[in-house]
Amino acid sequence: MDFFEVIRNRFSVRAYQPRPVDDALLDKVLGAANDAPSAFNAQAYEMVVIRDAGKKEALAKACWNQMFVAQAPVVVAFFANPARNREKLGPESAGVYSHEDATIACAHAHLAATAVGLGSCWIAAYDQKTVNEVVETPGSWRSVALLAIGHPTETQAPRQRRPLHDVVYVESARQASAP
Repeated sequence: MDFFEVIRNRFSVRAYQPRPVDDALLDKVLGAANDAPSAFNAQAYEMVVIRDAGKKEALAKACWNQMFVAQAPVVVAFFANPARNREKLGPESAGVYSHEDATIACAHAHLAATAVGLGSCWIAAYDQKTVNEVVETPGSWRSVALLAIGHPTETQAPRQRRPLHDVVYVESARQASAP
């Protein structure tokens, strides 16, 4: 699948087949995340792979009872780790850039899952404290996103998006109107 097809075909999968995700496919997804750009190439993020049924159920409950999270064979938790770029950027900027690093790594994993024939769903609505407890993170890590990954039970036609002329402004947004 070409890159633009991947982008167009990606959708948020909320129903997964019970079969496991092959390690080689997951490695490709994680490799894509690892190849994501990062501020000053500090890679100030961490990823935790969760396959344990009990932990996935606890994460699903932490995601305001979005139980499809527990159904997914794999959940990858993305964390900002400002300690990895604090020396280069200082304490204030480190938090901002590490969050952005984790976000773009998750975006790359999300697209890579589609490219290798898997489905995924980005989850950002959850109780951060509970996620950190379930995954047993060091106190300096900040959760950014969870990515449920597996073989989808469904397919979906590409969704309609706003036309570019409604999204893109050239040189100034002065003529933009509120939605």
